[in-house]
Parts: sequence; C-alpha cells; structure tokens
Amino acid sequence: MSRPSSAGGGGLGAGKAGGGKHGGSGGTASAAAAAAAAAAAAAAVAATAGVGSVPGSGSAAASSAGSLPHAAALPGQSPELTALFECPVCFDYVLPPILQCQAGHLVCNPCRQKLSCCPTCRGPLSPSIRNLAMEKVASTLPFPCKYSGSGCLLVLHHSQKADHEELCEFRPYTCPCPGATCKWAGPLEAVMPHLMHTHKSITTLQGEDIVFLATDISLPGAVDWVMMQSCFSHHFMLVLEKQEKFEGHQQFFAVVLLIGARKQAQNFAYRLELNGNRRRLTWEATPRSIHDGVAAAILNSDCLVFDTSVAHLFADNGNLGINVTISMC
Repeated sequence: MSRPSSAGGGGLGAGKAGGGKHGGSGGTASAAAAAAAAAAAAAAVAATAGVGSVPGSGSAAASSAGSLPHAAALPGQSPELTALFECPVCFDYVLPPILQCQAGHLVCNPCRQKLSCCPTCRGPLSPSIRNLAMEKVASTLPFPCKYSGSGCLLVLHHSQKADHEELCEFRPYTCPCPGATCKWAGPLEAVMPHLMHTHKSITTLQGEDIVFLATDISLPGAVDWVMMQSCFSHHFMLVLEKQEKFEGHQQFFAVVLLIGARKQAQNFAYRLELNGNRRRLTWEATPRSIHDGVAAAILNSDCLVFDTSVAHLFADNGNLGINVTISMC
C-alpha cells in the first residue's frame, strides 16, 4: 500500500470560565487550611507507613517504592491519602513542583498550562504559589502508574513516575500506520483486528523470507509504503517511508516493527536487502515494537537509510523490491 503522508495536529483547549473575585482573607484562610491538611497528611504518612523524621531535615522519603504492590493495597496506608493529590481535570496525580491557586486548590502542571482559571473555584491561577507542605508529603508517598487500570502493578516515587510511564508496557498502543490520520488507540490484542478492519488495503504475506515491493518510488512528495509479514506466530509491519529532508533532496527509510511488546521484539532479528545491477545493500537489526513507532526509528537512524540516487540503482521500472528476512534470536 502506498499513500501520501499526512500530518495533522490537534490541541486540547479550555474555555474561559467566569467567577467572582475572592477576598484576601478568604484566600488566606483556605491556603492556611490546605497547609494544615498537608501537615496532617504528612504526620499520617509517618505514622502509618513507618516514615521517620530526621532532626533538621523534615520527613524522610520512602525507599524502594517501585517494588511495592498497588498503592491502594499498601498495608497501613489509606487510599484517601494518595487521592489528595488527584488532579480535578485529568484525574492523574499532582506531583512536584506543586502549585496552588490563591484559594489553595491544586491542579497538575500539564493541565495548569491549558487553563485560565482554577477548575475548582474559578479563581485566578496567578501568581503561582508553591505548596511546599504538599510537596513534602508527595515525597513520602508511592504513586501508582497511570496505567494501573490496564494492569500495571508498579508504584513509584514521583520522580520516577514520568519516565516509567513513557516506557510502560501497559500504555495503550496507537495505530502503527505511518502518518497522523488514524487516531485509534487500544490494547495490544486489538491492534491486528483494527488493522484488518480499518486498513484493509495493507497486504499481508506469509513466511519468514519475503519480497516487499514498493511501487512508483518516483511519486512526488512524502510517501509511505506499508506491508504486513506473518511468521513465527507473530505479525510484523514493514514500512518504507520517503521524506523530503531539505529542498531537492529526498531520503528513504525502511524499518520493521513487531506487532507486540518491546520484550517480545528482543526475540527476533530482521534483515533488509536491496539487490540489483551487481550491487547489494544490507541492513540487519532488532525490530522495534510498535510502541516505539516508525518516527522514533527514523529519528534515531535505527533503520535502513538511502537517498533517491541509491534507490534508482536498485529499482526496476520505478519499482523497488526489498528482500525481508525475519529470524528468531
């Protein structure tokens, strides 16, 4: 299947919400109440989770949180304590640096950047006010992965949470097809049914050694060619992408992705080979998981890369055949 590449973008907007002004005394009282609640929460953490205090240094952070079960199941810790950090907009956790509105309400930093007023009281979000007490409490708590509802059981210190979630195997899979037109996302087991139902034009070939034929490689602009390969009881996506890197200069990128998790991808190797006119160009690598995507492979040059002049050396009447071999490690 060949098609022009397309790119689309969308933004998450927030409408303006009106609200009455808050008096100085009311905001101060609310902020003081929030600070008192945070201090009480810190004391509760120290008492229930066994977190002690070191003179002159405040509360000590809990250690080895990543090896614990789900936060709600931690012995002696109430789930209501972690719920204090729930963002009222996205329902993820508000993590340090923690900012509050003038009335003491919290909202996570990603949501805060999209809002013009506090989602709880409709008061102003500026000037930014740090809630140091809640930050200290957050440093003592293990937080569950945002994909816990999909099966991830890890709980982590807030400083480790974002990095883990970027690579979490329970993160929903997006449509692996190149381009930005398909916005589908879902679990791994639903990827192949999605491709078969929505992207019916993609051809699937059986066997560990096939020829991926890209037709009309001289088509102008950015173009993608996609094919599926089925072998070893797994499915692989073969992608050849042509990009205009700078004016008048085009490059081709060929890569193999496993319809599977990153750990599964480590069990395989692939070889791409161009043959013709007494020449040979070969690339061997470990397939990437569709969790990583084509863009990441191209960005890191973890794929077969060649320019238009090389492509025409191996092309036959404008068609380029790539020998693809999948093997188990």
